[in-house]
Amino acid sequence: MVLLEFSIFPTDKGESVSIYVSKIIDYIDNSGITYQLTPMGTILEGDWDETMRVVSGCFKIMAEDCARISMSLKVDYRKGNDSRMKSKIEKVEALTDKTLKK
Repeated sequence: MVLLEFSIFPTDKGESVSIYVSKIIDYIDNSGITYQLTPMGTILEGDWDETMRVVSGCFKIMAEDCARISMSLKVDYRKGNDSRMKSKIEKVEALTDKTLKK
């Protein structure tokens, strides 16, 4: 199972790029992949091919309108099919004995 965190945005469209980012989030939401939106990026969860397919699709969508794109990508792979997106947070909450901000 892969946890993949990434951010993608155009660098040639001025200060506000939310219109371009919103197209990407819409694509991710329609893809059916498990994801979590954060203020600084998006976390995807699935197998390698599935997560990379979604990231590639996001790039292609942005490249239609943008001549220069910045992307950062971080991947955590662990064998097995167990979901870890929520369980990693739950484990830390259990160890700290409190509910953390999400």
